Amino acid sequence: MRDYAPALDPAGIDLQGPLGEALAANLRGRLSHFIVDETSPAIALFAPERRRHNTEGDWYGEHAGKWLSAAAKAAARSGDAQLLGNLRRVADFLISVQEPDGYLGTYAPERRFMRKQPPKPVSWDGAPSVRTWDIWTHAYLILGLLEVHKHFPEPRYLDAARRIGALCLRTLNDGGIDITELGNHFGLSATVLLDPAVELYFATGEREFLDLALIVLGQADAHPPLAMLTRALAGADAAEIATGKAYQLAWNLVGLAKLHRASGHADYLRAVESLWRSIRERHLTLGGGPWGGVAHRSREVFNAPGAFDPHGYVETCSTLAWIQLNRELLTITGEARYAEEIERSAYNDLLAAQAPDGEDWCYYVFPNGRRVHTTYWRCCKSSGAMAVEELPGVAYSLGDDGAVAVNLYGAGSARIVHPVAGELRLTQDTAYPFDGSIRIRVDPNNPARFALRLRIPSWAQSARVEVNGAAVAGKPAAGGYFAVEREWREGDELLLRLPMRPVAHLALNRNVQESRAPDGSAVAQEVLRHAYVGFTCGPLVYATGLIDGFKSEETVRLPDAPESEWLHWSPPADDAPPRLELRLGYRAPLTFEPYYRAGGRVDGAWRLTWLSLAPPEADAARGFAHDAQGPSKNS
Repeated sequence: MRDYAPALDPAGIDLQGPLGEALAANLRGRLSHFIVDETSPAIALFAPERRRHNTEGDWYGEHAGKWLSAAAKAAARSGDAQLLGNLRRVADFLISVQEPDGYLGTYAPERRFMRKQPPKPVSWDGAPSVRTWDIWTHAYLILGLLEVHKHFPEPRYLDAARRIGALCLRTLNDGGIDITELGNHFGLSATVLLDPAVELYFATGEREFLDLALIVLGQADAHPPLAMLTRALAGADAAEIATGKAYQLAWNLVGLAKLHRASGHADYLRAVESLWRSIRERHLTLGGGPWGGVAHRSREVFNAPGAFDPHGYVETCSTLAWIQLNRELLTITGEARYAEEIERSAYNDLLAAQAPDGEDWCYYVFPNGRRVHTTYWRCCKSSGAMAVEELPGVAYSLGDDGAVAVNLYGAGSARIVHPVAGELRLTQDTAYPFDGSIRIRVDPNNPARFALRLRIPSWAQSARVEVNGAAVAGKPAAGGYFAVEREWREGDELLLRLPMRPVAHLALNRNVQESRAPDGSAVAQEVLRHAYVGFTCGPLVYATGLIDGFKSEETVRLPDAPESEWLHWSPPADDAPPRLELRLGYRAPLTFEPYYRAGGRVDGAWRLTWLSLAPPEADAARGFAHDAQGPSKNS
């Protein structure tokens, strides 16, 4: 294991292509208009006269910290003076209304997290008392203020965050209040405080904030319905932790991963990796987003292990937390699989949620379903904006040994302060993710020997690498990094060829009833089986619109022939996006395009990723790459 931190100056990272377009839209859209000053509705909530009378259990205060986090990164990378002015004005206003004890929320005194609330029966979502989102809002305020301080250092920003942390510590340490009493989903919505507590420790070096993180974790693990650390170490599935709320659980894991970095405690990392595997293997769409919505009251709760339904939901907030979790694990381990998950979710479910104007977002995206742009106050609009701003910071990594890793592919460039080469500029010339040919120009200020580590996606078999027209010795292994170590000079060119071919994936939804025979023996009977087929090419999931212009579902028979004869991919040409064509023979071909673009990215457009397979093919199709098996039921 190595500490391979991707903490590079965002001002030096220029992403182009689809990711760059998303960043540009984010800046001119959501970040420039949603909040501009203290009169913006999401900030006016914090005015003393408003908070004095607010007894509602709402979460709208989260937008302030989310916007601070995303806007600080965007202002730092873009140098946008107007955004920076708005950022300082809003941050200064929030600090001006912080109360002497450190409180900086939106609630009346009788509803604040420092005051024990009257008990009520625990509801389905694990809320044990009068529900507020006070700790949740403060968690985001800490992160937002710390992000502003990181890029535009001012003691007042750090001090305001520190005062919130100190108030939380006093409340949990001396106030007789347990963190799990302060949030729904059996405490998951409050134990997210773990993340900002560790960030306060990183920013200040003050032991009390590490103590705060340990108190939060201790109280969370002592709460039987939650017991996140204990259950994770025992191999529990992500759906079995509290209510299995995807967003909150993934954010808690971000905090636990950071706590490992701060403390060196190996069990924390083992727990995070165990639940990461659970999510990766059982709870992601083909487009890389954590999903729920199958047989649950909440659309945002992980499905039972193996459950599959093409109409399930991906909450954009969950995609943010999943990207952040993979960012932390990439930071700790330097392993390529975490960068690949960031890329997969970014190019598919994240971009699929954003509208081209950068203003509109989908609360949910569906593998099969209608695109719906959500309303002004919805959480996912701010989460999506945060997720987009995560991408420049993980695109490249600089290791302690001077090795430079290319984690995300796409047109653009990076300026990196290198310990040997001086200023190092890397320029990617590529049509990726639509094409697998990636040309990287290497321009060090000084000739220098170091390794350039290229991530080889798991889908890229037989990748090839050339430097200055000559093949590089060695066979790049799919799913890892391939290091090219040499003395690099200005103008050197590296060519990475990632073979792209369309791939059909099978998803199988089964329902098995289990019972006992009179003699006590186990009896299992399959009562339901539905099979579906979907398609990818390279990192992109492909989708079609309404079949024949009006059908939201289609059952297909796949030809009894090699896949290459009926599944055709056309690379981009003359500014036209790539297309995938399914030629079934018995009907007109079905045309697919990248999922995030399907339907023109307009409100109300339909996207169909999965097509149902006719029963004979459903029984026979066993050789595809993806196999999801539905849950068992006891009868």
